[in-house]
Amino acid sequence: MEKFIISSDSTCDLYSGYVAENGIRIVPLTYTMEKDGALSENEDNFTEYAQYVGFFRQLREGGFSRTSMLNYDHHYLHFRKMAEEGAEDILHFSLSGGLSATAQAAKDAAADIMKEYPSCRIYAVDSYAATIGQGALVKEAVRLRAEGKSAEETYEAVKELPFRLQYAIIANDLYYLKKGGRVSAFAAFAGTALKIKPVLSFTNEGKLTVVEKCKGMKKAFSYALAKMDRFPPVAENRLIWIVHTDAEQEAEELASLIEAKYAARPDVTIMGPVIGSHVGPGAVAVIWKSKEERQD
Repeated sequence: MEKFIISSDSTCDLYSGYVAENGIRIVPLTYTMEKDGALSENEDNFTEYAQYVGFFRQLREGGFSRTSMLNYDHHYLHFRKMAEEGAEDILHFSLSGGLSATAQAAKDAAADIMKEYPSCRIYAVDSYAATIGQGALVKEAVRLRAEGKSAEETYEAVKELPFRLQYAIIANDLYYLKKGGRVSAFAAFAGTALKIKPVLSFTNEGKLTVVEKCKGMKKAFSYALAKMDRFPPVAENRLIWIVHTDAEQEAEELASLIEAKYAARPDVTIMGPVIGSHVGPGAVAVIWKSKEERQD
């Protein structure tokens, strides 16, 4: 029996097989796809790679996807179910509070559940990130739990990890980030006019910021590698992870460049539909753990 339950909203972008294998409890976000005048409501709960590719194909073909935050009620029902099942310790990870009110909704719901179920302790963690940054925290919690750490010990170990994760998020363009309100219209217009590959990162407040503008993917890769030189990946429990939005060839190319430099090939995965709705197709992102705190 596991020492405690690990939980997350679906923006951690972990594959369903890993989630099932490690008993992770996921509360899914939803997205609405608008295409050819028709609307479809969907949950972020893909189980096959083809579903991810199909989602980004719809965007390429003119579809537009809108997302909504997970409100208090969704979190309350998610936590209550586990409490009613007898859960005593839950460690829950949320999408960055700098991007959405989801993290605060999780904390509010957790506080109320703990009042109603005094034997249930919920540790609600703001990831200050999304997708593989959030997923990295979940994976670290899984590792520490397997080592025998308690929920409280794991919480104390992972709550500072977000600030040691470095990012190079290479968007194909800023159209989708602008539509989702994540960057300004001016920044999006400038990027499109210059036909650049904007590179983004997370701030320590969990907000996205444009840190570089590169002409072409190769120059963007060079920027990512140079940033890795400035903030080297830690050798112990090395964490380097690449995610893409239906740009597998480019992602594998970056993985090869990193492998040649650090003798460790990063994991490569595809992004889920909720965060993918805001990044758009053709993007590649890499994260890694460093000793230095991120400074973007």
